[in-house]
Amino acid sequence: MQYNLITILGPTAVGKTRLAALLANRFNGEIISADSRQVYRGMDIGTGKDLADYVVDEKQINYHLVDVFNPTDEFNLFYFYKMFFDVFGKIEEKNKLPILAGGTGLYIHSILKEYELKDVEFNQNRYNELNELSYNELAEKLIKLQPKQHNTTDLINKDRVIRALMIAEQDAFFAVENKKNINSLIIGVSLPRNEVRKRITERLKLRLESGMVEEVKQLMHDGISYERMKQLGLEYKFVAMYLQNELTYDEMFEKLNIAIHQFSKRQMTWFRKMEREGIKINWLDGPDFKAAEKLILTNYF
Repeated sequence: MQYNLITILGPTAVGKTRLAALLANRFNGEIISADSRQVYRGMDIGTGKDLADYVVDEKQINYHLVDVFNPTDEFNLFYFYKMFFDVFGKIEEKNKLPILAGGTGLYIHSILKEYELKDVEFNQNRYNELNELSYNELAEKLIKLQPKQHNTTDLINKDRVIRALMIAEQDAFFAVENKKNINSLIIGVSLPRNEVRKRITERLKLRLESGMVEEVKQLMHDGISYERMKQLGLEYKFVAMYLQNELTYDEMFEKLNIAIHQFSKRQMTWFRKMEREGIKINWLDGPDFKAAEKLILTNYF
């Protein structure tokens, strides 16, 4: 099967977005973001949206799945999967090249491995019935129904387990519209670990200087709860803890910096796992436009 998608992946802070924009400009493409937090409106500095990256030679490159959800609502794998195919079809209709770019391994994996995902109509009565059970009873039921969990975050708390169970129990399957078989040319952006560490720390300092604390303060002022901020993770979790006087500024910086380094390692673990499954990733030494261009010209067209 001929390729019908280009995927640009890699850990945080290696320059994926800019490379994707340059390639979209070169090959008449549009970008579909695979970032689990850039979907949220108002979360700009902390998620590193860097919208200027999408401007090439004074031309705005079209991008999708950025700023599409309110942070009070929960975006998940199913929403991503469904929206990906909606956008993918529209890009193809315009005879443009779809480019999936980001670092959320689960989202990328779901497209490349063609997960079968279910939607569900919310049933309050069934929710109330399941809510009578303990967390352990619910988790046991869910694991029996779905031994191979795609989304381990379903087990984070009781509410998530109940909702995952309701999906697993639902007989009706709402097929994802416009779903197509995907065969992607995959380009990975990699840098030496010490260089990634340096970039992460420097970028964190810049984000804090650019108003990241104020961004979190505004989100909380707009009604995003402290618990929700912690769920959103990394920058939002630790800055919120600082604003709640649970951490000093220096403690916040140190703990957040460590957490982002750990996150970067987990991203690479995902990508190595994908390779062990037989998914071919063409790794570049950094966001090398010329090398990526050559890969696409040689293999895609």
